[in-house]
Amino acid sequence: MSVTRRAVLEQLATASDADQRETTTTAALAAMLEIDEGTIESHLNGLAACELVRTYPDGRVRITITGEELLALDTDELVIVDSN
Repeated sequence: MSVTRRAVLEQLATASDADQRETTTTAALAAMLEIDEGTIESHLNGLAACELVRTYPDGRVRITITGEELLALDTDELVIVDSN
């Protein structure tokens, strides 16, 4: 099953909170989305490069306010976010 980066961001938004700085783990996200941790980490690295998620060395992760704001746009169109 292929999971999109958006799906990872949406799941992270339900499992963490930017304002409260509540985190989840990459393992928990992988279990929720039923995919391997390597795939989750790859998506999270891309999202972190765009400042949409915050990752921690111990495996914790949370959405950022910017990530929440992007999802709040609720667009059905493709949104391209470039880390450069």
